[in-house]
Amino acid sequence: MGSDFPRCRAAAVQAAPVFLDREATVEKACALIAEAGGHGADLIAFPEVFVPGYPYWVWLDSPLKNTSLFRRLYLNSVTVPSDATNRLCKAARDARAAVVIGINEVDPVRVGTIYNTNLIIGRDGSLIGKHRKLVPTWAEKLVWGYGDGSTLRVYPTPAGRLGTLCCGENTNTLARFALLAQGEQVHVANYPAIPFKQQYDMEEAIKIRSAAHAFEGKVFVVTSTSALCEEILKEVCDTDEKRQLMSNPHHAVSAIYGPAGEYRGGPLIDKEGIVYADLDLEEMIEPKLMHDITGWYNRFDVLGLYLNRSQNLPIREVGP
Repeated sequence: MGSDFPRCRAAAVQAAPVFLDREATVEKACALIAEAGGHGADLIAFPEVFVPGYPYWVWLDSPLKNTSLFRRLYLNSVTVPSDATNRLCKAARDARAAVVIGINEVDPVRVGTIYNTNLIIGRDGSLIGKHRKLVPTWAEKLVWGYGDGSTLRVYPTPAGRLGTLCCGENTNTLARFALLAQGEQVHVANYPAIPFKQQYDMEEAIKIRSAAHAFEGKVFVVTSTSALCEEILKEVCDTDEKRQLMSNPHHAVSAIYGPAGEYRGGPLIDKEGIVYADLDLEEMIEPKLMHDITGWYNRFDVLGLYLNRSQNLPIREVGP
């Protein structure tokens, strides 16, 4: 008898939120958790800022024309903890599955600040962690605040040592290495549907980033992306020009990858559904003979990474 490694069934959700409606989107998320759990999923991944949706308007118009949409987003964002997180945690507990879900998180003190946050929920329904996106990408800076190193962590779960990054962070080599160096075994990468025709092909970009992290780290990657729906387009596209900007058919892909960067589930492209795959973490061992970038296949006397765990607080109090 040798050592045992976890085995689990992973699920990657590709779905559209009920746009800018926190309660309805949480209800939809709970139903999807129950569905995936009913199919034996031990780990369920949801898209970036699934609750209550992605702020597409920041790419389409002047900031001055979108203040009312920002207000709606803020009023429907999630306080941690709250009734919304309690409902998600209960759904995870009832499904006996760990859940990673993207939310717009309200700063608990500073009115008007929102973070792009992934919640990590345990199989017992406990909220075991959260990760705030370190740097909002490009126009996203008009909506979200900056995260910090205090949330760049890996969490032990029955499905393995779990880490997560939001969207473009999966292009950030140092952020990815920080998770791998903490012993990450299963990585959740989540994205919004990005249908803008002027940008690179989002479908191919997601595939490249997901496969690269799996291959470089010899880990499993569960990739979840939002789907688009007509209700979202109606909300943010009030002109034909905006409709044209958001008309790229290659905008969403969800899949599950093995330690060689190969598909284990999916890909599911541009429509709603759930991708499943059975993962055996023992399969990580043999690929490490070729490359182990956080172990023997590196020179930490030559190369190293500095990680600042300090919280980015507006005030530091000293004294009584």
